Amino acid sequence: MSTTLQFLPSLSANLGILQLNNPASLNALTLEMIRSMTPMLKQWQQTGVRATLMVGAPCEKNGKVKPAFCAGGDVKKVYLAGIGKEDNSLTADFFREEYQLNHMIATQAPHLPQVSIWDGVVMGGGVGLSVHGKYRVATEKTIFAMPETKIGLFPDVGGTWWIPRLKLYSQWKSGLVGGVGNYLALTGNRLAAEDLIYAGIATHYVKSENLDDLKSALAESTTSASADDPNGDCIAGVLMSFHDHNVDIEASFLSQNRADIDYAFDGKDTMEEIIDALESMGEDSQFGQSTLKTLNQMSPTSLKVTLEGLKRGSKLSSVGEALQMEYRMSQAFMREGSDFYEGIRAALVDKDGKPKWSPSSLEEVTDDIVQSHFEPLG
Repeated sequence: MSTTLQFLPSLSANLGILQLNNPASLNALTLEMIRSMTPMLKQWQQTGVRATLMVGAPCEKNGKVKPAFCAGGDVKKVYLAGIGKEDNSLTADFFREEYQLNHMIATQAPHLPQVSIWDGVVMGGGVGLSVHGKYRVATEKTIFAMPETKIGLFPDVGGTWWIPRLKLYSQWKSGLVGGVGNYLALTGNRLAAEDLIYAGIATHYVKSENLDDLKSALAESTTSASADDPNGDCIAGVLMSFHDHNVDIEASFLSQNRADIDYAFDGKDTMEEIIDALESMGEDSQFGQSTLKTLNQMSPTSLKVTLEGLKRGSKLSSVGEALQMEYRMSQAFMREGSDFYEGIRAALVDKDGKPKWSPSSLEEVTDDIVQSHFEPLG
């Protein structure tokens, strides 16, 4: 079994704790962490562990300690591999093994539920480690996003599966999912806890001051329940007892802007239709203008490939099929000259924030270019 100090597994009673421990990079997910986590999780699935708990190590900056779950995959190292400064096998190995771990979590037995505590930043690869688990706990410090279109990639780690299937709070009233999924995937907009509960992405809301008590209660529940019902979910009641029902869902950004989001993003087949809808809102529309500004910063190729991936993902029958499709997509983005390398350069290497996308406009991204991201691998 591969080991690394960036991942610290432990047991508390019959609760398997998966601690991400890469605080210098906001617990960014590395291949070493994936290779340590996968066999450990597999081992726990075959023993007496009753539930798993995924948490991130706190991060210290300028003398202040802040919480963090996981800021995403270590895409900078993938970038270096792609340009020949690291082992180039990483551009395939990282995504393949990451997606395999995502699938393992997504298909974990119901009587072995995973709880992820989203205290602090939760992005990209960190979403993939947790959103497929049964329970996701947000706090007042949660910052959630899938910002891949800004780095010349796409919302992966199963995003083409779960994003089109969001179970929105308002869906219970209207029966419509609307444009929220497309909006989140294309803009990479950051969400707070209220948004996550509204969108059904988080299952519970717990104030950060109560997290230590929650962890203790979760561990205790795995012991007391073992003899009673070895095939039951022993932690559902504990989570609900800690859930803060006072979270103001209706005040969330998504709720407040739902009509505009649906108008611009619901049922649109192309990026051009989305842009036209946003422009038709007029210059007085704060939502329309700010969203246009955001989309104009993204890779045109990423935007079109992402929208196509969401449409295809909505028709697939399993998360496994979605991850297989995403692997093909990921490898297309690893090709020489891909926007991924320019996006990472601008965001994480030179940090000038001025990527030069190629093609530089939506009009130049042809259907053939989009289709090439979904072709079978040779």
